[in-house]
Amino acid sequence: MGMMQGLQETMAASKAEQERMQADLTGSQARTDELHRANEELRRGWRDVDEPETATPPREFSMPFSQAILETTIPNTFTGPKVTFTGIEDPEAHLTAFHTQMMLVGDSDAGRCKLFMSTLTRMAMDWFVSLPEGHIMFFTQLSQLFREQYLANRAPPPVSHDLFDVKQY
Repeated sequence: MGMMQGLQETMAASKAEQERMQADLTGSQARTDELHRANEELRRGWRDVDEPETATPPREFSMPFSQAILETTIPNTFTGPKVTFTGIEDPEAHLTAFHTQMMLVGDSDAGRCKLFMSTLTRMAMDWFVSLPEGHIMFFTQLSQLFREQYLANRAPPPVSHDLFDVKQY
């Protein structure tokens, strides 16, 4: 008889747990439906937004290249250099990598200027577009300006007393 009573109590507890879970499920479904409605309202509101007024036009800036450089065309088959410069790297290392890649494909002085511009990103691109319009005539001039701008980023040259710290294991 005691066993029967224990089973009945277990069944009653199980039924109560099942009812609680059903109530939780119903509440969860109600919250889900509410979120779906709110999401749909947001979508409808987004569609109603007038796109041309909210879109910001691309920033216009002057080109620091001379007219002769601007008129130079780069062949469509040419793939640009794979190096990038953000403004925190060593400028000499960047110029060396750029020259190496340009030697492999070859290009004119004006082409080098245009392609060098494509390697600049972030702070370096901001520096580049801040140069006066029509200021750059040759790649040597551009590379000199670049070196001067990022002189502080250059790797320090090795000093002879650094060799005293070298030990062979």
